[in-house]
Amino acid sequence: MLILECPCCGVKADETELAPGGEAHLKRFGPGSEDDAFEGYLFLRENKRGVHFERWRHAYGCGKWFLAARDTVTLEVFGTYPAQTTEPPQHIKNAVSARHPGWSWRDLS
Repeated sequence: MLILECPCCGVKADETELAPGGEAHLKRFGPGSEDDAFEGYLFLRENKRGVHFERWRHAYGCGKWFLAARDTVTLEVFGTYPAQTTEPPQHIKNAVSARHPGWSWRDLS
């Protein structure tokens, strides 16, 4: 079972208390954007196995959104951090790099 700690209220919650919100740190395209860019944002994702940065909402808790870094193969959680953060904190990048040598944040951005 996936257990994430909400960085907003500090509660460790299992996935039944949380609502997934998709991939984090995406460049979002909306009204007024080119059709190709909007299509890419909505439908064209690689969905690779391994390290992912995701949006989650503490639905049955404080109700706030936060971001989580985890490995989709092992379900290992590298950490959580506030949704307003534009990139993962350094300690999370270090934790991912320690488990996945050669991994780089630049690979995802």
